[in-house]
Amino acid sequence: MSLRVTFVAAARSSVPPAERFEDDRPLDQAGWSEVERVAPELLPLAAADLRYCSPAPRSRATGEGLGYAPLVQLGLRDCDMGRWRGLTLGEAMAREPEAVDAWLTDPRTAPHGGESLVDFISRVGGWLDTRPVEDGCRVVAVAEPSVIRAALVYVLKAPLRSYWNIDVRPLSTTAVTGRAGRWNLRFDGASAQHSRA
Repeated sequence: MSLRVTFVAAARSSVPPAERFEDDRPLDQAGWSEVERVAPELLPLAAADLRYCSPAPRSRATGEGLGYAPLVQLGLRDCDMGRWRGLTLGEAMAREPEAVDAWLTDPRTAPHGGESLVDFISRVGGWLDTRPVEDGCRVVAVAEPSVIRAALVYVLKAPLRSYWNIDVRPLSTTAVTGRAGRWNLRFDGASAQHSRA
C-alpha cells in the first residue's frame, strides 16, 4: 500500500532578502497575483483525497486561494526559531553572528532557543509517516518552502546539511510516494501533473 503526497510551496509574502523566520504576515498583493496566475494549473490537485496546509497565514491563504479548502496541520508548521522569530537572516547575523554560524553548520544545535534542524526534519518526517495509507490515496499539502525542504531530506535520507542545498520556489510542487519509512521522490511530466494530484 502506498500513497502520494504532493507538496505545494506557499506563495511568498515578501521578497527573499526580507523573508523572516516564522513569518506570520499574510500574502501581499504580489503573492495573491502569483496564486491567481498559477491557480488553473494547480487546481486539479484539489481533487486529492486529503488536503492539508501548515498553520502559517501564507500557507493557509495559498491553499484557500487555490480552492483546496485545506485542513491545518501543526506538524507542517515552520521550524521553531525561538528568539529569532520574525527576524531576517541578516538581522539575526547582526545580533548573534556566532550563534547563526553554529546553527548553519551544526544541524543538532538550536542556539536561538527553538527547534534544531534535526528535530525539525524529524517532526516533518513524523507527520509524513503518520498519514493514513490507502492504496492510491492522494494527499496535497501546502506548506512553507522550509517544511518541504525538511520533507525532502527525510524522504531521501539525505545528509542533514543537504537541507541548505534544496531550493523550493514559491508555488512549486513536489511529490513523494510510498508509506512510513519508505518514501520516493517522484517527478512527473507536465501532462501527468495536470491529471493527478
